[in-house]
Amino acid sequence: MNRTTLRVAAPAALALTLALGLSACGASNEGGSGSGSDSSLSGTLNGAGASSQEAAVDAWTAAFQTANSDVTVNYDPAGSGAGREQFIAGGVDFAGSDAYLDDDELAQAKERCNGPVVEVPTYVSPIAVIYNLDGVDDLQLSPATIGGIFEGKITKWNDAAIKADNPDATLPDTDITPVHRSDDSGTTKNFTAYLDAASGGSWTGGEVETWPIKGGEAAQGTSGVVQSVTNGSGTIGYADESQAGDLDKAKVKVGDEYTEVTPEAAAKVLDTATQVEGRDATDIALDIDRKTEESGVYPIVLVSYMIGCESYDDAAKADLVKGWLEYVTSEEGQKEAADKAGSAPLTSEFSGKVAEAVKAIKAAS
Repeated sequence: MNRTTLRVAAPAALALTLALGLSACGASNEGGSGSGSDSSLSGTLNGAGASSQEAAVDAWTAAFQTANSDVTVNYDPAGSGAGREQFIAGGVDFAGSDAYLDDDELAQAKERCNGPVVEVPTYVSPIAVIYNLDGVDDLQLSPATIGGIFEGKITKWNDAAIKADNPDATLPDTDITPVHRSDDSGTTKNFTAYLDAASGGSWTGGEVETWPIKGGEAAQGTSGVVQSVTNGSGTIGYADESQAGDLDKAKVKVGDEYTEVTPEAAAKVLDTATQVEGRDATDIALDIDRKTEESGVYPIVLVSYMIGCESYDDAAKADLVKGWLEYVTSEEGQKEAADKAGSAPLTSEFSGKVAEAVKAIKAAS
């Protein structure tokens, strides 16, 4: 990393530490354990990124800090785009992201790391289509209907397309208010990736991190979308299922069936995913089959990553990042996230691949 980058990045890291230090210290007193971590670890680890992972990161932080009492982990859930930007700039030690680094970002990240990037799936969760509509608590939606709603072409809850998906429901003549993320978001990227692949052309906005369609209501972060849908009437949005709370969640048509959103159904998507070619062995970026028609699979998912460097100039920092990622991706860490955040644990096949990638983290020679 050159000196110019360090001068730009340092204030960001300092601001993050000051803003989050108190909450992180509080978390260190909570219960839990962290297998795969080393009690000799010490220091501060700063991260930023996906808000969808926030509940899981809170659980991981509590357990990891309990097992490593001299460690403080700070995580700013500023959104996937912001997390990747801060990591590339050198402002944080690791990033959380609901989308893997694109080619341009990867080149910049390699420059920051002075070598390969470690990019591993750590959190698999369904993206729920959440809604708030009086009198309707068992909504079914096809991909084409979902695309039409968020495109702004289907504007009433008793539209013919929604009736066709719900022949036995009584649908009101209520305006639909679609709610989307206002910030750059990996959740948006995964949701629009599904719409782009599966909607049959009813969605024309492409696969994007920044919401492309005018109209509807914009909200900051996952919590903002959930709050807007909750406080509205006739509202519909998309959010990580683990943070959807008591909101109703639509069943999504897959093949000839309507599939309920569950972590188990989301986890099955990994079985049909393909690894992005042409990347380093430590970069496990996955392309998801959004058009699957396999029974029992829920295809609107995010596979959230943690991103770090294969080598760090400071040996203690390398040990911290490695210990943190070893715990997060361990069987115990994945169970902790499943219990506390409702995510789907990595499959045994992927756990082995991820462990090999994390194992490569070291101090620069």
